[in-house]
Amino acid sequence: MLTQRVNDDMKAAMKAQEAAKLSTIRMLKTALKNKEIDLMRDLTDDEALAVIRMQIKQLKDSAEAFSAAGRVDLADPVKGEIAVLEAYLPAQMDDDALA
Repeated sequence: MLTQRVNDDMKAAMKAQEAAKLSTIRMLKTALKNKEIDLMRDLTDDEALAVIRMQIKQLKDSAEAFSAAGRVDLADPVKGEIAVLEAYLPAQMDDDALA
């Protein structure tokens, strides 16, 4: 289950002392927990993926706003957070597979 993978990755990030990755995973875990509270039940994998996509969209919007304002120092860490979250999404089909 996806939520279990998030928990396992959080433990691994703690052990490896990866502060940026740990922070991002904690943010994701909080968003997942908030959705569970809203629904009053455990999340399915599809619902968890929807939460992850929503978090990625918010971060992309933030990165674009920072870049537009010339704040590259703030945009770069956000792009790192996006990369961490995209690891939880299923692999996208490439152009060759679609043809």
